[in-house]
Amino acid sequence: MSARPPAAEPADLAPGAMRAALVAAEPRAAADPDAIRIVRAPCRVNLIGEHTDYNLGFVLPAAIDLEIRIAFVPTDDRRVELVSGPTGERASFDLDAIGPRRGAWIDYVAGTAWALAKAGVAMRGLRGIVVSSLPTASGLSSSAALELASAWALADTLGGDVTPLALARICQRAENAYVGVNCGLMDQFASACGVAGAAVLLDCRSFAWRPVALPLATHTLVVIHTGSTRSLTTSQYNVRRAQCEAAAAALGAHDPGVESLRDVMPAMLPRMRDLVGDDVFRRSRHVVTENGRVGETIDALAAGDLAAVGQLWAASHASLRDDFEVVSPELDALVEIATAVPGVAAARMTGAGFGGCTINLVARDAVDGLRAAVAADYPARTGLVPRVYAVDAVAGAGLVAD
Repeated sequence: MSARPPAAEPADLAPGAMRAALVAAEPRAAADPDAIRIVRAPCRVNLIGEHTDYNLGFVLPAAIDLEIRIAFVPTDDRRVELVSGPTGERASFDLDAIGPRRGAWIDYVAGTAWALAKAGVAMRGLRGIVVSSLPTASGLSSSAALELASAWALADTLGGDVTPLALARICQRAENAYVGVNCGLMDQFASACGVAGAAVLLDCRSFAWRPVALPLATHTLVVIHTGSTRSLTTSQYNVRRAQCEAAAAALGAHDPGVESLRDVMPAMLPRMRDLVGDDVFRRSRHVVTENGRVGETIDALAAGDLAAVGQLWAASHASLRDDFEVVSPELDALVEIATAVPGVAAARMTGAGFGGCTINLVARDAVDGLRAAVAADYPARTGLVPRVYAVDAVAGAGLVAD
C-alpha cells in the first residue's frame, strides 16, 4: 500500500464549517472551541520546468487556491490525532515514538514531525481534522500541501519561527527520507513561498527565488484533471531520477565541471549520447532543454508574448512525451483538445506525469469554451470524466484568519 494524502472531493474549507466539523469529531474542541486554530497550505501547479528540480535546475510553479486545511486544538500531551474529513478515518502517532512509515496518508504528517524534530523545531500534540479541496493523486502535490499544513500545525510556534524556504526544505526531507519519494524541492517550495497573483521562479541549486508576474488581467490558469490517478511511489519517478543522476555522473567523469544535469549545456549533448544509452540520453536532453525553456518562458511573459509562451509549453509537453516518457494518452488528449480551442494561449501536462493534470493559460472569456470542448470530446476519447478548475495564484502556507 502506498502512502498518499487522504482521498477527497472538493470540500467546504470555510473556517466556520471546519470549526463545526472539528467540534463534532473531537471532545476537546467541543469543550474549548476558542482554542481551535486553522492552518492552510496551497497545492501547486507548475507552469514549466518539469523534472528539473532534482537536477538542480529551474522551475516556475504557482501556489493555487486548491488547498489542504487542518483545524486543530493544541494539547499539552505529545499525541497527534487527526481525522480525515472526507472519510472519517482516524490516524495517530506519538511525537516521542513516531515509528516507521505505515503506508498511509498519516505518513506525510508523521514524516513532517520527524523532520521538524531533526531540525530542532519544538512541537506539541494536537487533535484535528484534515480537509482538502482537490482530488487525490492529481499531480498538484497534495502531499507537499499536507506536509506544509502539518508543519504549521505541529510547531509549538506556528510555522516554527523559520523562514518559508527553510520550512519547505524540512518538508522535502520528510518526503525524501520518511515517506520514500525522492522528490526535489519544487512542490514544498511553491506551497510555502507562493505569492498571490504570481508564479515563483526557483533556482534549485542556489535556492534564490523571485515572483514572476502573470497576465491575470486578461487570462487565467485552468487546471484539468484527467480523471486517472497516479502514485509516485509506485511509478517510475525514482527510476527517472536515477537515470538523470547516472547521466550527470557519466559526463562528470570526463568533465569535472558537471555535477548535475544543471551544468550540461545543449552543445554538450552529442558527447553525452556517446557515453550513455539512448534512454538515459533522451532523459538528459529533456532536462537540459527544459531548463532553457523556463528562462525563455519568463522572458516571453515579461514581453507579453503569449504566442511564444504557447510554443514553449508545447515544446515542453512534446519533450516530456518523447524524451522523458511520462505523458499518458489521457494527458495528450487533454492538450490536443485544449490547443484547438480559441483563446487557449498555452497548454501542457504538469507535474511528474503518469496521469494527473494539464495546465492551461486561457483568456478569461474562453474558459467556458474550454470547459465545453473538454466535456464534449474527452470522455468519448478516453472513457474518463475530467475535472476542470479555473484557479488563482495565492500566497503560501499559513494561519487562516477568522
